Amino acid sequence: MTSNNADFPALLTRAAEAEITRDPSSVITLLADSDTTGGLLTSYRSTFAEGAPGAPAHFHTRAAEMFYVIDGSLRVLVDEEIKVLEAGDFLLVPPRTPHAFAAAAGCEADVLITFTPGMARFDYMRLLNRVMRGEASPQEIKDSSERFDNHYVDSPVWNAALRG
Repeated sequence: MTSNNADFPALLTRAAEAEITRDPSSVITLLADSDTTGGLLTSYRSTFAEGAPGAPAHFHTRAAEMFYVIDGSLRVLVDEEIKVLEAGDFLLVPPRTPHAFAAAAGCEADVLITFTPGMARFDYMRLLNRVMRGEASPQEIKDSSERFDNHYVDSPVWNAALRG
């Protein structure tokens, strides 16, 4: 007999039932938000088309962010260093570490992204989608930095990599 000491039940998100947000350059499949995991984690899958802008330089004060590349290549800024992750690679970015990511030059990327501890981030993904569709302003993203623990920073290294 096994005991379950968790404060939440097992969570299964079926692919056919997962909420999906999309824009011309990416598809985000929402898998598990903190309210369904007892605050343990938040996870989603992002598929980036070649040339997709990805996420600008930012950091999180409370959560570590993990990247597992399912397919393709992902270019990632970690502090002031650019790394290219290939299929099967895993990266853990600690809290307060500036980072950014996008499909590597000339590539697509399919990535599982997980935050721990979790916090309600699905609404952030929905907001990004509304901004991409012109239904919300970029200022709303800036105004939500504390709510979603997503703090944007300037990175000359990342900006140069995107131009290069």
